[in-house]
Parts: sequence; structure tokens; C-alpha cells
Amino acid sequence: MPSHVAYCHKKLGPPLNQPTEPSYLRICIHRFQTALVCGLLWGLHRLPYEKRLKFGGWVFGRVIAPMTSYHKRIVENLELIFPEMPTVDTKRLSQEVSRNIGITFTELFSPDDFLNANANYSLHGTGFEALKQAHAQGRPTIVVSGHFGNYDVVRANLIRHGLRVGGLYRRMDNPYFHDLYIKSISKIGNGLFERGRSGLKQMLKFLKGGGVLAVLIDQRLTSGAQLNFMGHSAYTSLSIAELALKLDALVVPAYAVRQPDLSYCIQIEDPILHSTPEQMTQDLNDSLSQQVSRHPEQWFWIHRRWLYADIKEA
Repeated sequence: MPSHVAYCHKKLGPPLNQPTEPSYLRICIHRFQTALVCGLLWGLHRLPYEKRLKFGGWVFGRVIAPMTSYHKRIVENLELIFPEMPTVDTKRLSQEVSRNIGITFTELFSPDDFLNANANYSLHGTGFEALKQAHAQGRPTIVVSGHFGNYDVVRANLIRHGLRVGGLYRRMDNPYFHDLYIKSISKIGNGLFERGRSGLKQMLKFLKGGGVLAVLIDQRLTSGAQLNFMGHSAYTSLSIAELALKLDALVVPAYAVRQPDLSYCIQIEDPILHSTPEQMTQDLNDSLSQQVSRHPEQWFWIHRRWLYADIKEA
């Protein structure tokens, strides 16, 4: 394995869910889950786009989240970060969070309508000029966001503005739903790289060729650097900062903030200064924390973001 690929494989790691031979029961469960999703999508696509989004948000917020562990997890996370929030406000905010997730899910599985509605926005923020300059110079660039608003709105609009944008993703447990999801988001833009040796090799070639890599940094981890996120310690991967330092890549935080009319305001923030991997990653955490504090209903509070670090600290 070439040294740069071995480095990236070590730092970004193989897929967290290594392929194993699934049991017959698990195969049946995965097929059943995917069939339910397909049925829901079929029904949603009978509606005009705006009504589809609103109904998708309602279904997830009022039906799916309460029937699964999502609602409980959202409330637990909100109570951890906002302990002084009255119970009635926590309940209201949890419903808004669930609605946002449902809208995002519906958008991503409506790629044609999604692009028609959301791929022609102006890009705000001083970071966009730095991003364009780096792209023109052929400098590797990493655009960092989180599960906030709709992260693929950023990717779609960067592509529309003439940038060559790729994305890094992790394979899901359910292979049938995974294929359905990747097929849909590939219509928003190609250049998707799966975590693992082959995907990382392609990603490195893409970056070294002056591409723009879009990544999310707020997934749940069971190890890593313990950094502050929303006032609590959370395991956080340093791999993006380490990769940026190794390739001299520009690192730019970017967010798509959903507006009341379901349109978006895209904010491209100032580039992260190159320093240490820990400080750069903390700066990225702080950037996302500020967005979540301003718009808490737009972050995906379903992840157990703080669980393992908090337990270890205790």
C-alpha cells in the first residue's frame, strides 16, 4: 500500500461496521425496514414538493420518532446540554428537531425536486472567496459541516458554482437502505468516497488534484481526542485536521441554515487556521457549536455524541 494511502487508512480508518456475514433474521429485518421506507417514499412522492416536505417532517416528528428510540435520545441529549430548560420547552424543541430530520430525509430522497429548489442560492461569508481562490490554484480544500439543517444543500450549491466537490461517507448497517440512500444522493453530485482502503485512495487522488472534499465531523465515536462540544467532552476524530496539515489543504466550515419558508441561507465561514490537529478540530467543534446554539432545532440530536467520553470522565 502506498505510504499516503496507508497513512489515511490508519487515520480515517476502515469502515466502523466491518462486513460480516449477516444472519437470516438480520437480512429479513433489513429488507422489511427498507420496504417500509420505500412505501413511505412512494406515498410522499404523490404529493407536491412543499407539501411532501411538510408531511415528511410531520410523519417523522409525530409517528416515527415517538415509536422508536429517537425521541428518547433527543430528549436525553437536550436535557444534558440545556439542563435549565423547562420540560415544556424541551418537549417542544424535541418535536422541532424530529420535524427537521423528517424534512431533511424527505429532501434527500427527492433529489430532482431538491436540486430545482435548493441549488441556486447565493453563498454568504468571507470563506467563500478563500475557497474559490484555493480551487482556482488547485489547492486541496476540505469543507466541514455537521448533521445540521441540510448538509447536502452546501454540496449542491458548491457544485452549481463550478467547484469540483466530493463527499466522504460511511457504509450503513442496512445494505439495502444504504444502496437506496447512495443512489439518491449521487443524483445531487457524484464523487462519493466510502471509508475503507479503496475509497480513501480515490479520495486522496481527488484532493491532490485540487478537489473539494465535503465531510461531517459530528458522528458518534467510541474513541479519539476528548474535545469540548456544546460544553461537554466528546470523542472527536483528529483525522480531518491531520489530513489538512499533511496536504496543506484549506479547511472551511460551511452550513445550510433552513429558513421558515423551507429555503436555505448558506454560510461559508472563515478558514480554520493551521495549527495543531487538536486546536484545529476544537475550532471546528466551536464553529458547529455556535450554529447549534443559534438554531438548536436544526441539529440531529439523535446521535449519542457525548455518551462514551462522559462515561469515561465519570
